Amino acid sequence: MKKIGVTYHPKSDAARSVAEETSRKLAPLVPDVWVASAWDDGHHGQIAGTDLLICCGGDGTVLRAARAVIPHPVALLGVNLGRLGFLTEVTAPQLFEQLEAIVGGAGRIETRAMIEAETIRAGEELRDHFHALNDVVVGRAAIGRTVQFTVRTDDTMIGNYRADGVIIATATGSTAYSLSVGGPILHPESREIIVTPVAPHLAPANSLVLAAGSLVEVQIAARQSAILSVDGEPDMNLAGGDIVRVRTSGHTARFLRLGPPGDFFLRVGRRLNWLSE
Repeated sequence: MKKIGVTYHPKSDAARSVAEETSRKLAPLVPDVWVASAWDDGHHGQIAGTDLLICCGGDGTVLRAARAVIPHPVALLGVNLGRLGFLTEVTAPQLFEQLEAIVGGAGRIETRAMIEAETIRAGEELRDHFHALNDVVVGRAAIGRTVQFTVRTDDTMIGNYRADGVIIATATGSTAYSLSVGGPILHPESREIIVTPVAPHLAPANSLVLAAGSLVEVQIAARQSAILSVDGEPDMNLAGGDIVRVRTSGHTARFLRLGPPGDFFLRVGRRLNWLSE
């Protein structure tokens, strides 16, 4: 490897410390090393040509990194700083111990699907496309109120809901918000899309698993309001008649994995208390 970046959660002193120590240890091993806060968009100019981006924080830091590296084929390595995350791979001591091997090409690349969303109002696109590694969520605009919306896939209506919202998730997002409302867990490299209504009124909250490449449309009913959230990032207001279109993104997230593929299931089992220590 010739260029490695290190990002950290700016509100975590531990994350910043690990990032700085990682940079010091990488300096004699790699010609080009850069460090930046995960919240600093100014570092995007350094991403081109980066072989590996080490993310010090939690799953949220990794999610930000996955979007930040688009469209560059940068591998991501998440560092666990205390909480057991689904996206982080190593602890700080493990990272320091294996840095030389990592620089030398150790590990394998795990490719994960992303989704992209666009918002349509009166036939016009409101903003540029959003890309998500976890999920796109259309939800109620206020506590105590539901929102009415229809969901279509490939021009076929699959539901007309009054609910708290709907989650459109990737395989990666299947272990996030979607899981908390009863959605299925998919293999991390699956490309299917999960659609899960959140607390639908007088209807079961069953999930649908759609084939890769499916187009999902969520349309807000007239005189309703809602919120759009992409990977939990700042919300966008939606009005009656607005349409959110979600499909598989042309971009993917690439993770450097140092353990075997089965480690994903161990991580899930421990997080969900299926396994005793």
